[in-house]
Amino acid sequence: MYILEGNIGAGKSTFLRLLSENMPSIGISLEPVHNWQKEVYGQSLLANFYQEPRRWAYTFETMTMICRIQEHLAEQWNTKRMRVIERSIYSGHYCFARNSYERGFMNSLEWQLYRAWFDLLVVGKCMPPHGFIYLHVDPEIAYERIRKRNRYAEKAISLAYLKQIHERHQEFLIEKKDILPELQNIPVLTLDCNEEFETNEKNLAAHLHAVQEFLNNTFIPRDTPFNPSQKTHGLL
Repeated sequence: MYILEGNIGAGKSTFLRLLSENMPSIGISLEPVHNWQKEVYGQSLLANFYQEPRRWAYTFETMTMICRIQEHLAEQWNTKRMRVIERSIYSGHYCFARNSYERGFMNSLEWQLYRAWFDLLVVGKCMPPHGFIYLHVDPEIAYERIRKRNRYAEKAISLAYLKQIHERHQEFLIEKKDILPELQNIPVLTLDCNEEFETNEKNLAAHLHAVQEFLNNTFIPRDTPFNPSQKTHGLL
């Protein structure tokens, strides 16, 4: 299992679609955004979060964590084919939830509760991926792409917020700052996606070649249960 990461507006869904079209041997799994974009009890959690982050951050981040854990557990033992999934429990924690806490969208109690759930449900149960594929995009470019696609739930996203999420991705995937020990040595392929790649055949070919080489060099079939060598409880 590999995980595709990147800021909002980086082009993750488009990249996975093109990956599937050009490398059909690879299975893909899109982020289940419908779970938090659709109206639940008459409300869209995603839209609520962007409009009132201090009210909705804990609810939203807990909901997304549950969905991502379910997906991760279903995918981690899928050995029939190489898989790439969109976003993860890890970026949910280290990029989005952590940013919500650092920006005051979650209070200390909510952050401790969120971390407790993460520790209980993820640590020692969710197997780390073979690698991360990081679509690196400048926040300004991501912001322009979001404006162009004009999704209702994203209308309240600010450039300042995208800059914050960009910094969290850099800390998580490039600096590997304060992350679980079992993630420290997971390889990361960083692709510069500032330039458009959907209709630019040269850019797309370069990205696909880089992905293929990355998969060839890092994929190791798994046929034994996950058993972390280090106790990680409480290190979050």
